[in-house]
Amino acid sequence: MSAFLWITVVSLAAWCWLLLGQGFFWRTDVRLPRRREPDEWPSVCVVVPARDEAAVLSASLPSLLAQDYPGRAEVFLVDDGSTDGTGELARELSRRHGGLPLTVGSPGEPPAGWTGKLWAVRHGIALARAREPEFLLLTDADIAHAPDSLRELVAAACTGGTGGFDVVSQMARLRVESLWERLVVPAFVYFFAQLYPFRWIGRPGSRTAAAAGGCVLLRAGTAGTARIPDSIRHAVIDDVALARAVKGAGGRVWLGLADRVDSVRPYPRLHDLWRMVSRSAYAQLRHNPLLLLGTVAGLALVYLVPPAAVAVGAAGGGTATAVAGASAWAVMAGTYVPMLRYYRQPLWLAPLLPFTAFLYLLMTVDSAVQHCRGRGAAWKGRTYARPGAVPDEG
Repeated sequence: MSAFLWITVVSLAAWCWLLLGQGFFWRTDVRLPRRREPDEWPSVCVVVPARDEAAVLSASLPSLLAQDYPGRAEVFLVDDGSTDGTGELARELSRRHGGLPLTVGSPGEPPAGWTGKLWAVRHGIALARAREPEFLLLTDADIAHAPDSLRELVAAACTGGTGGFDVVSQMARLRVESLWERLVVPAFVYFFAQLYPFRWIGRPGSRTAAAAGGCVLLRAGTAGTARIPDSIRHAVIDDVALARAVKGAGGRVWLGLADRVDSVRPYPRLHDLWRMVSRSAYAQLRHNPLLLLGTVAGLALVYLVPPAAVAVGAAGGGTATAVAGASAWAVMAGTYVPMLRYYRQPLWLAPLLPFTAFLYLLMTVDSAVQHCRGRGAAWKGRTYARPGAVPDEG
């Protein structure tokens, strides 16, 4: 056997293992767990960090104000130094639409060691504590919720076995309209689920922890026990860090796909999607060059070798190479089909997953390059240093 055939066989074996041994990550049937409405609905405070979100707020904030929730609930929008009138627009939308009470606050610039979003979340939670809520819903300013979203989240948290769940998080359905969104967005959720299989996250005793920052229902008592957000104040990937902190404090976490929680933020150009991924990709690898090299090699082996093997085999490199490559490519495309169906996209996109994976490989490398140039984790006018590069608070 040639060296390339051996590599192709390893790639096929990797796909067989991913198909059966990685928590069935490719399935899209992990939705809100079975739930029963509580006899007495707990109080909830909704915290919305927002920085320069006027372009999307009109499509998202009214959905929160219009929540059909039987218990006491109110919304705290934290205007994180916006220059586009986000806070004023939020107040106007509240006056126009009514619904749940709205409080707009502003925390000022974050101190060293804090990301802007988590500093805003800290301020929002501090405002909410005066109401002594039992739950906090942390949701982004670009997320639109169906009228029963809060009701369903709380019911799921209260029904989740002994003591319920401490975190119930839904991966919002991202916008998929432009060509680049069709190519990149479903794969983003697919890759996330591959790293953090949803079935493993909710399993008692499992160490796998993740959440989706756009929609996180968190018990207020657990937030205090896990010292959220102070314990994760420097985290760029704050949703995964939050879930890890909750599990580290003995809490239970559930994560699944959403049916009626949607992101309204557009990413019409490849540049927009590139920035979304590259700003945090190297942080995901803990700023470790060895992990970067391993990730690049792994992406190449798993996603790029199969189509390359088909091309090499067709060009005269051997039938066995072509068959092994085609088999691995078929398994790859087959595991991607459920996510395409979830996003209501044409199935002919499934064989293009190697191309999308190659884009993600380039985005990851670019994330490391930008970090080395001092421009890593840049977002909305702020650039964050890697953890440890700034002194912690006492």
